[in-house]
Amino acid sequence: MIQTIRGTRDILPEDIPLWHRIEDVAREAFRRYGFAEIRTPIIEKTELFARGVGESTDIVNKEMYTFVDRAREDRDGESITLRPENTASVVRAYLQHKMFADRSPGELTRLYYVGPMFRRERPQAGRYRQFYQIGAEVMGDSDDPAIEAEVIEMLDWFLRELGITETTLLINSVGDATLREEYLGRLRVAIEPDLSRYCADCHHRYKTNALRVFDCKNPDCRPLIAGLPTITDSLDGASREHFEQFKAHLDARGITYTVQPEMVRGLDYYTRTAFEIIGSTGLGAQNTIVGGGRYDGLAETLGGPPTKGFGFAFGLDRMVMALPETISRDLRAAGAPDIFVVCMGEAARQHAYHVVRELRRAGLVVILDFADRKMKKAMALADKSRARHALIIGENEVNEGRYALKNLTSGEQESLAVSDIIIKLQRN
Repeated sequence: MIQTIRGTRDILPEDIPLWHRIEDVAREAFRRYGFAEIRTPIIEKTELFARGVGESTDIVNKEMYTFVDRAREDRDGESITLRPENTASVVRAYLQHKMFADRSPGELTRLYYVGPMFRRERPQAGRYRQFYQIGAEVMGDSDDPAIEAEVIEMLDWFLRELGITETTLLINSVGDATLREEYLGRLRVAIEPDLSRYCADCHHRYKTNALRVFDCKNPDCRPLIAGLPTITDSLDGASREHFEQFKAHLDARGITYTVQPEMVRGLDYYTRTAFEIIGSTGLGAQNTIVGGGRYDGLAETLGGPPTKGFGFAFGLDRMVMALPETISRDLRAAGAPDIFVVCMGEAARQHAYHVVRELRRAGLVVILDFADRKMKKAMALADKSRARHALIIGENEVNEGRYALKNLTSGEQESLAVSDIIIKLQRN
């Protein structure tokens, strides 16, 4: 029997209500804050991610699904990649379609996306090789930290609306590119005496981008990393002022946070503000549920004009895991059918077609059993369907125009006309 590829999975019907809820609340948050949806291709030129995400990142070095496109007529073997993240793609679209044209000073472009991403990572709880992300980007000529605080405020509303309240906002500043080059020199000097004690991944990061040593989760490396100088202590005046203003905006909005000097995020394009929101329950060691930051300079790296940018993304797989159990249970129950129709005989079935159509036109979710079954087996199937009610139609019901509506939870049963059934269930 053919099964799913390792690191992928089927999202089954009983879980879909949870995904819909997260997507619906996210779209409502984006609507309220003036974001418009964009949909980019799932395949892009490999160069986009090599230049945008960074040659030294684990994503580009280890995790991308890259192949040569030999279907082109010119047979030039162009290298293309399944998108491992979507910020680079959104910025590419922003530049390609000249969304910055005729922009007034301070005018911002707010975009969001929903869709699958692909990374060849080691599968674990909440992490898959095909995963789904929701994210948003704010682009323009302004790097006002109030923009960042408003995005965090939107995320705070989104998480609270989902009932996810046991979270911690971690923030940091990674400075600008010039500052980072100076800091990286000092960081390598601090790492070098103990380099032999670091893991193989840290050895590679030491050579390519020492800042990403802070990303290492190896328990043998963590005590060594704890003693390293942090970039937060080395910020230039402009970056420090930006960070202080960002914190002040969060304070003004009543949003609590923790400054995490070791947090640098895993992508090379981040500048100044970086943040993560971590959950406290049900997520295990991989407890980050939202991450993002500022990426001024990414547009220039991709060949566009100077552009400021700030954004975030979260995985739907992990956000589903972060939902409180009571809410998950209620969402699954809410996705159940309103009525399962049981017919006793062919004449009742022919009559049921008209009844079912009327119920559905009223907005009720109705399942009609087409098989000829005994009452006991039909009611067992009604229970299995998770429907809230069974509607029993037999010869007497057809003649009287009133039908037996049974509450499958309480067992209560009453005889009602179709119009009364609609009123009763719509009220509930």
